[in-house]
Amino acid sequence: MTRSAPLQSQVVAIEAPSARKSPMQERSKARVERILEAAGELIVRGGSDQLKMSEVAASAGISIGSLYQYFPEKAALIRMLAERINAQSRECIREGLKDVSDLASLKTSFAALVDTYYAIVSEHPVMRDIWSGMQADRQLLALQVAESRACGQMLAEAMHKVHGRAQARRIGQTAFLIWEMGEATIRLAIAVDPAEGAALVETFKRMALREIAEPRA
Repeated sequence: MTRSAPLQSQVVAIEAPSARKSPMQERSKARVERILEAAGELIVRGGSDQLKMSEVAASAGISIGSLYQYFPEKAALIRMLAERINAQSRECIREGLKDVSDLASLKTSFAALVDTYYAIVSEHPVMRDIWSGMQADRQLLALQVAESRACGQMLAEAMHKVHGRAQARRIGQTAFLIWEMGEATIRLAIAVDPAEGAALVETFKRMALREIAEPRA
């Protein structure tokens, strides 16, 4: 949960690990980037539910057969977009929490991450639409849960700096739940009136910070 480059920059920043065909040559790499850029633009316009592989191929200037060499189905394409965003987000989370040394810095860092993440998602609706596509697919939903678990572990490590490891299991569960609830809160916040959304985010922060400050034994 932190500020990063605009989505189109995010989408082309990291190598494509889950594509079917490994883009070893520069021309193939460029083709993957065109595919992802085209898919992102189409999702912005129509949402992930309305994304059609034929339209992605046409927008990227390739044949549908070539598109399927890299992405055998729409879910694989959405997964790649999500993985790229997630990878950059994890790096930013690590950066945001690396200087935590006491409870005050932990609370400040976490609150800043929530605020920044809310701002990013509000500014880039394609992230919301990718979420929507992931919720409808069991494998993609598993990817989203795994991402919350990984981000929660980073929060747990920051909490251990403050509270020690005597409650390692409890802190791990708390951090995982906080992160998953944070994702759900942001999805809800951008679906309602902006004023209500901002209030919901503030409520979540207050709840989360209480648990972060005093993990229950």
